[in-house]
Amino acid sequence: MNVEKINASPYDANIYLINKKILIDTGMSPRSLYEEIEKHIDPKNIELIILTHCHYDHTGAATEIEEKCGAKVAIHRDDMELLNDNTGSVASMFGHPAPTVIPSIIYEGGEHIPISNTENLEVIHTPGHTPGGICLYEPVSKSLFSGDTVFPQGSIGRTDFIGGSSDELTKSIEKLTQLDVNVLYPGHGIVTDDNVNAQIHMSLQMSAVMR
Repeated sequence: MNVEKINASPYDANIYLINKKILIDTGMSPRSLYEEIEKHIDPKNIELIILTHCHYDHTGAATEIEEKCGAKVAIHRDDMELLNDNTGSVASMFGHPAPTVIPSIIYEGGEHIPISNTENLEVIHTPGHTPGGICLYEPVSKSLFSGDTVFPQGSIGRTDFIGGSSDELTKSIEKLTQLDVNVLYPGHGIVTDDNVNAQIHMSLQMSAVMR
């Protein structure tokens, strides 16, 4: 699996370009993101934009990037209602309106997204930060794209936004502890391959304390 990490602006979430054809999240800065994509590939090669959850720092550029690339947009069903809501998407916190994108692919959790002849991303529903938050697990490389569910060194996503739940977040992290993870690609912060399973268990301990 080929992964390029992109940060279109200092305030954006991490954006990942997978196998030169799939984007995980878009950040908030469409022009900067488009220019970064052009450094790697022809943007028209982007087939799919997967949104890990509805928050604006992950989705704000989705409308323009969808239009420029001709890609499909996917999100979990439980974040559909919040995605285009100024408050639910926390767009108002950034001083912008919510994106107007209408996803054409709706996940329920459990789907497998082919990314090559031998690799796929498993959609894992991980509510807690938002109702429809997802993580994506690639079993060949044992890679986890964790959105804002877990971060390196035992950090966890906030639960004080609309639709957040500390109890649900703990249950979601428990799911992640059942995986064997070599590399963590978080929604914010650094990519890490340092004993990731232990880091996820630290996140579970942190979530239990924060309940």
